[in-house]
Amino acid sequence: MTRTALITGASSGLGAEFARQLAARGMDLVLVARDRSALDAVANEVRAAHAVEVEVLAADLLDPEQRDTVVSRAADPQHPIDMLVDNAGFGLSLAFEDTPVEDEVRHLALHVEVPLRLMRAVLPGMLARGSGRIINVASVAGFVPRGTYGAAKAWLLSFSRWANVRYRGDGVTVTAVAPGFVHTNFHERLGLPPGQEGVPRGMWLNAPDVVAEALRDAARGRSVSIPSLRYKVLVALSRVLPDRIVAGLGERGR
Repeated sequence: MTRTALITGASSGLGAEFARQLAARGMDLVLVARDRSALDAVANEVRAAHAVEVEVLAADLLDPEQRDTVVSRAADPQHPIDMLVDNAGFGLSLAFEDTPVEDEVRHLALHVEVPLRLMRAVLPGMLARGSGRIINVASVAGFVPRGTYGAAKAWLLSFSRWANVRYRGDGVTVTAVAPGFVHTNFHERLGLPPGQEGVPRGMWLNAPDVVAEALRDAARGRSVSIPSLRYKVLVALSRVLPDRIVAGLGERGR
């Protein structure tokens, strides 16, 4: 029986790469993002390359009505979701004192409330079938003091670790993926042209490598996936260094 993955933020970046790699493994897809034309382009690409079924759901996950449409699709027992990839997100300035509070509330909703709702939607069906995988795209920022983005990702890391312990024995694994800086259009959406992000060249990762390692770790049932040795070392250091130093390092880049 063909399995189905639902991916949010699937129109570009890591979401589109998850779509490519999961389609290459023979999974049908439900792709979710705001940009219908960009979603259609990804859908057409993977259909042509891998002959899988692709459903496109153009939805703004911050609009309650549109979000609930996606949640209903995730929970549909007639068309079950075997893998959920919570990937949708955006960044904000580290200047919390200058950021409009409504922007912060929307940021929190997309990074915390939306994954919570989608996980809650797919879990009953996965548990009833005795199998399922949930991948939550977090960030190494979740391990360091780094504004509200790091705080939101810390919630996702913590909840994923607990949920993996809670449900793994019932056949459902939950893995938080915590990459560092990845070559996608994430920083461009922050208004930063390539090369102006303030990040050393050696700290950048490539999306195909991040996704491949994430899928390997999810298959192994790991609670947390930190792609690349350099970021594993940085996360280990962040646990022993004083907050003042770690927060200072977190100020580098955007």
